[in-house]
Amino acid sequence: MESLGDLLKGMPGGSTMKQHADKLMAELLADPLVGLLRTKYPELDDTTIRLNLNRIYQCTKEYRSCSNCPGLDNCPNDFEGHYTELSCETTGGLVQLTDRKVACKKLIARRSEDRIRSRIRSFYIDDRALSEGYSADEIVTNDVERMKAVGQVISYINRTKEDGLQSEGLYLTGSFGTGKTFLMCYMLHELAKAGFTGAIVYMPDFVEDLKSLMLEQGKLKETVDLLKETDLLIFDDIGAENLNPWARDHVLGAILNYRMNRKPTFYTSNYGLDAIEQHFSFTNKDGDELHKGQRLMDRIRPYVQTVHVTGRNKRGG
Repeated sequence: MESLGDLLKGMPGGSTMKQHADKLMAELLADPLVGLLRTKYPELDDTTIRLNLNRIYQCTKEYRSCSNCPGLDNCPNDFEGHYTELSCETTGGLVQLTDRKVACKKLIARRSEDRIRSRIRSFYIDDRALSEGYSADEIVTNDVERMKAVGQVISYINRTKEDGLQSEGLYLTGSFGTGKTFLMCYMLHELAKAGFTGAIVYMPDFVEDLKSLMLEQGKLKETVDLLKETDLLIFDDIGAENLNPWARDHVLGAILNYRMNRKPTFYTSNYGLDAIEQHFSFTNKDGDELHKGQRLMDRIRPYVQTVHVTGRNKRGG
């Protein structure tokens, strides 16, 4: 942004420069914004204004830039996302004008959203599902067939905001493309605004990636500890993964064993709880292990409320 000093430097010398400067000062003194400032601070006299023309000029320029805001990324103000606010006070009979930089609404909103996002970790989930924002009205009205499920999720969100972390999570089951993951991302986003941390894990990719993490014990421990400790944990599309005994018993089992009675865990799946138990009871390596499947389900079934998500396939096709 061009400062008043830069404008004056660009003017011709001598008396002509003084004429231009006086003209510029007269225009600034006649500026409606300066009039509003004087209305707010009646003690602001001409002498004080002339002594602080650079500050006042800066303030008026930034105000007009903000009035025609080109967006935060293209902010023309000296201090991106901020504008100059002027105030006046009288000390020892002297009128003093002070200025300070104030964050604009767009910057405050971005910082707030960044804080929300920092509370949520996603593993193999498209970040757009967590970052594009949500409209509660749109979620409710988008598909009347899933309205009951939406109501259950919103009720859960409200209970958590009012009473803190619940003892049980949610198990969202339904056909492909009915919006189960979307509803869980909405829940994470809403509860992150209330200060809760969360993580969402896409199970097929997570289980596949565990094979390489076996060779990186430090990274594996860091990941498992994060999933144990986060306030809200979502296992997305559970039942679609190619499970092996180690991933089931030593990773998933360890996480759920730690979280039960401590923090709620959530699931989305195309399968109901009985079908998931069968899925957990079979691995390509060891075949049927009914007791292993039952053991894992003992850490899931008592700690979830089942939510049936119905409606049309929103992914098309």
